[in-house]
Amino acid sequence: MSASIPAGQHQSPVNPLDFDGRCVIVTGGAKGIGKGITEAFLAAGADVVVCGRTEPDARDLPTAIGADGTARQAVFVTADVRDPDQAAALIAAAVDRFGRLDVLINNAGGSPHVDAATASPRFSTSIVALNLLAPLHCAQAANVVMQGQSSGGCIVNIASVSGLRPSPGTAAYGAAKAGLISLSQSLAVEWAPLVRVNALSAGLVATESADDHYGGPAGTAAVAATVPQGRFGTPYDIAGICLFLASPLAAYVTGANVVAHGGGERPAFLEAVERVQAGTDHSGAQGGAAP
Repeated sequence: MSASIPAGQHQSPVNPLDFDGRCVIVTGGAKGIGKGITEAFLAAGADVVVCGRTEPDARDLPTAIGADGTARQAVFVTADVRDPDQAAALIAAAVDRFGRLDVLINNAGGSPHVDAATASPRFSTSIVALNLLAPLHCAQAANVVMQGQSSGGCIVNIASVSGLRPSPGTAAYGAAKAGLISLSQSLAVEWAPLVRVNALSAGLVATESADDHYGGPAGTAAVAATVPQGRFGTPYDIAGICLFLASPLAAYVTGANVVAHGGGERPAFLEAVERVQAGTDHSGAQGGAAP
């Protein structure tokens, strides 16, 4: 016996990446990775609502040229999504403006570098609230709307490779992102079939603050060289995956964690072996067992 499929999640349209008439929320969508995601959805025809604690100058809001050649701009709503009431108000504002909600991208997050041994309880609580509880608050409010739509909806939680491996210097952040991946899997089960929920674990992504974070252009280049792809990701690399996950192309994808890290990190033992081999070669000695 086949189960019913939400309308809008099983078609094979001419352009499955056309989001004309769809409403998308991108938390933290006015800068960094979020700005790239917002611009991609705007270019795909969506009406996009972004949020943050401080409203930017209107000239700084994300814009993009749609398929019809006209410039389209995101709508800003002031909200601190760590607060459940403000998160709910954000969702309500988007629905009031556009009459529906099709996609929620939980992008707001981050953490400065702080040693776990000296991190204050207040700091750790704030980091977990931003990176784990805020996406839950937004998702809960969005789910209420999406469950009432015949087309359902899609939620993408922007996680991090820090949630998949040790995260020294950002331990609370890594733990929160690991929790976000788990949360995505659980919500996908609870809210199926109308609402799909996926996580996207991003690796190193170049944003406006990358040079400052890695000690300048030389530091950024050195870190980028450790990635198998030979470069940092871009906000548009992440945006492309969000478009896919929110589209009919991913109609059967839910509870997944898509990892976008350019191949990951080279194992440390390989560099150790290479250093030893380089030293052996320099000395003229032969490696391996004696004949």
